[in-house]
Amino acid sequence: MEKRVYHIPQLSERKALRQAIKEFVARGSYVPPLSLEHLTSLAEQLLTQQGLSLEWREWTMVELHNHVWLPTLAAIPYERRILLLPKCLSNSAKCCAEIDEVGLLCHRCGNCHIPTIEDRAAELGIMSIVAEGFTSVINLIKTGVVDAVIGVSCLDSLEKAFPLLVDNAVPGIAVPLNIDGCKDTNVDVDYLMELMAAQCEKKSAAVDYDTIQSTVSEWFSRENLSKRLMRGTDSSSRIALDWLAGEGKRWRPYLFATTYSALSGESHFTEDIERVAIAIEAFHKASLVHDDIEDNDCERYGKPTIHSEYGTAIAINVGDMLLGEGYRLLGQCQRGGLTAIIADAHVALSRGQGMELEWCASPQAVTLNYVLDIFRLKTAPAFEVSLLLGVMCANAEPSLSAPLRAYSTALGIAYQLYDDVEDFQSEGYIELRPSAIFALLCELCPDEAFVQTILKSKDVKALLHSEPYRPLLDEAIVRVEEMAAGYRQRALDVLEAIDNVELKRLLYRLTAKILK
Repeated sequence: MEKRVYHIPQLSERKALRQAIKEFVARGSYVPPLSLEHLTSLAEQLLTQQGLSLEWREWTMVELHNHVWLPTLAAIPYERRILLLPKCLSNSAKCCAEIDEVGLLCHRCGNCHIPTIEDRAAELGIMSIVAEGFTSVINLIKTGVVDAVIGVSCLDSLEKAFPLLVDNAVPGIAVPLNIDGCKDTNVDVDYLMELMAAQCEKKSAAVDYDTIQSTVSEWFSRENLSKRLMRGTDSSSRIALDWLAGEGKRWRPYLFATTYSALSGESHFTEDIERVAIAIEAFHKASLVHDDIEDNDCERYGKPTIHSEYGTAIAINVGDMLLGEGYRLLGQCQRGGLTAIIADAHVALSRGQGMELEWCASPQAVTLNYVLDIFRLKTAPAFEVSLLLGVMCANAEPSLSAPLRAYSTALGIAYQLYDDVEDFQSEGYIELRPSAIFALLCELCPDEAFVQTILKSKDVKALLHSEPYRPLLDEAIVRVEEMAAGYRQRALDVLEAIDNVELKRLLYRLTAKILK
């Protein structure tokens, strides 16, 4: 495959374009992170306004990214930043440095700019590494070692790394090399030094996601839950406690806690915040108990479901008890309006589940709109509740609610669409349900005999993977994947209305995590 050619402006052109980008960003008041699609659109818009070649689009995208992130980077202390330099900045003919598992061990021979740049980084207190790739740096950020990255790299490597940077919402600067190659390259050293030294009086620290996750896990220890739930020696109380303290990713309380922290700036959680988080999970775990009964599922988390172990009547009672605990905990909080958010989501979830149960009772051809309505009602509220409760508890602007609802809807639909694709691509038996794949098969081949063949099949996946149905399944999968990507982008587009950097970072990370 022919190697892609990247076009890089000359020095005078770079200086002029960087100034134009600086002014462009100042006029637009953009809040990071920005999606790749948004950066592409802005780069083309700016170059067109300046009457410049679109050949410089990729270079301009990187510099736009830099100027949008610069105020955030400047507020991060030097010691919380890391500088990543490429080995190709060295003089290949004269460099005698060794390379170990960490990176290049410079002998400081003075034949390239690496020691000069590293010395300036050391003066500022910035950690520096001479190595290839951003993956190791992303891991340092994920584990809380550093909060921001300043990287130097060729446009080819930056284009490959950008999705990683965007998905993880990394506060960072990426300075492009001036030569497209893998050795004896150079960078605008003065410009790099200027960016490295960027600093503002107001210091900020990124939300510590790992610490919050640990805190949330502690809230769901048996010891802590025993203090928060109503004490009872009856079997239903014991089963409810075991179920709430048992398996689960705690996505919903974690999202609530991180949203609250991002909006309030608080790293300390009050008892009310803990109560709301436990209530959110209690509602979720109650819905799982009832859902397992309705779907007649015998296992969850690799263990027997409540109804399969204790019987349907006791399982219904345990689910109802958890609902009661959730509303009781919300009632203990010194804040109104919380219950209404949960209640609206509870009703929406029940409506969506009701639509699915109605179809299961009388299976028939289904439309895509019907399936998407189920997704909106069943999945979107799971994200929406956590976000909206975080907004309310942080005393944030109520205007945030609209974009967060729209984001939750797009994310929930994208999640379910990807889940549908995975069902039909993975191994193992699946129960036929009103899915996007099935809806598109009904659309692609509306013949009643075809639909009935699917509905009556004992192994739907095996049937559709065989001839003559495989081409129809492949087309349906491609279309659902395209729809999922569209809803994913719609979720990110909605976030452009949010002017809180930490909240946007959180939701970019959530999008990448949920839709990985």
